[in-house]
Amino acid sequence: MAELRWMAPDDPPEAFPSPHRALRDPNGLLAVGGDLSPERLLAAYRRGIFPWFNEGQPILWWSPEPRAVLLPDELHVSRSLRRTLKRDRFTVSVDQAFDAVIAGCAESRAATGTWITPEMRRAYQSLFELGNAHSVEIWQGETLAGGLYGVAIGRMFAGESMFSAVTDASKVALVTLADRCLALGVELIDCQLPTPHLESLGSRCLPRQEFLQRVKRLQALQPLKPWVAGPVTSSELL
Repeated sequence: MAELRWMAPDDPPEAFPSPHRALRDPNGLLAVGGDLSPERLLAAYRRGIFPWFNEGQPILWWSPEPRAVLLPDELHVSRSLRRTLKRDRFTVSVDQAFDAVIAGCAESRAATGTWITPEMRRAYQSLFELGNAHSVEIWQGETLAGGLYGVAIGRMFAGESMFSAVTDASKVALVTLADRCLALGVELIDCQLPTPHLESLGSRCLPRQEFLQRVKRLQALQPLKPWVAGPVTSSELL
């Protein structure tokens, strides 16, 4: 019978149990506690584990079964989205407003409750400053219209959250991410949990064993070139 592992903040960053020991109900809950230090977060992502908890809860660590992923070359771009890209309705950038993107993701979920607590924002800002986390920003003029953020480990990208303040903005952000991943040789975008929105864009579900095998291989590889911050022309993403 699977049992939760309780971790102390001073436990080694790698002190996670095997993801195969995660609970079936709630699906994927693996461990409780620890901290959100960069070292522990990176150790978690290298093992296919991620933190997800609400304010007032202890830190909860997850590895659900099955796992939603998007392979960058399988992204489905609809005709209407292609038209949006060609029109250059948006200005697109990478790693130019990381904290603003996290704030936008948190605010978009405020009505129903968000796991993007101030503690989580500080933790991922630290990863960004270390070069491990990245954001895609979608602009209309000077206004942030949408975006996404996540963590890059080797040749995989762990997507954390996305938001749209304007129709199609998050979809353009995902197209930008997939385009960047293809250029870097990144083979897998971890979407964590399946949603109809992600499925419409081409995500699929993998059994935990297959997902972990891919993570083990990809996290050990170097990307083909570094992530580079700066503007992107949306019409060039096709």
